Amino acid sequence: MLNPHQESHSAGRAGWLRAAVLGANDGLVSIASLMVGIAASGASTSTVVTGALAGLSAGALSMAAGEYVSVSSQVDVETADRAREQRELAENPAAELAELTAIYQARGVPGDLARQVAVALHEADPLQAHLRDELGQSEHSAAKPLQAALASATSFLIGGLAPFLGLLAGTTTARLWLIVAVTLLGLAGAGVLAARAAGTGVLRPTVRVVLGGGLAMAITAAVGQIADVSGV
Repeated sequence: MLNPHQESHSAGRAGWLRAAVLGANDGLVSIASLMVGIAASGASTSTVVTGALAGLSAGALSMAAGEYVSVSSQVDVETADRAREQRELAENPAAELAELTAIYQARGVPGDLARQVAVALHEADPLQAHLRDELGQSEHSAAKPLQAALASATSFLIGGLAPFLGLLAGTTTARLWLIVAVTLLGLAGAGVLAARAAGTGVLRPTVRVVLGGGLAMAITAAVGQIADVSGV
């Protein structure tokens, strides 16, 4: 019999989605801010392109390395917790059973029923029961370092290429405005896609992303102009 109530949740996408959104936003904001800052200092187009390409490659590699190291640390924590639970189950299964029973009682399950559920789960797979209900670990939420690194680096590259469209304008001022416009549109698009993928409302996350990116570009442009005026 088919289940008439089928649900689709976003928990399984949380790891790579977070990395992809972070990478795309960082790529758009970092490269656009870098280009705006260099251009605002009065540098030539070739200098802007060179700096942006260097920032694009360095940023993508940095994002990949940072995500891999960070998520790998999470894997280490999960592995250590798993080993500890295995040891505790082997040394004192009665205490672990009581602990699981208390968890279900705290969630509103009556005492006798909580005990029955805990006993049934201990007979089936006690380790998975404790990992899931005591530590919140599951197959869907397991950390995946390589997946996160690839998602972050790829989205950074894609996001970071968008501001290059601003170089199509004919004058320095026009390039600055076009870079800003393209970047803000890219941030809005990334915010909408991320919200859709996560299954949340669109307006708030999109506005948040656009305002944050716009502020970053404005501050970087001001730094570039200060550097130009001061002759640094």
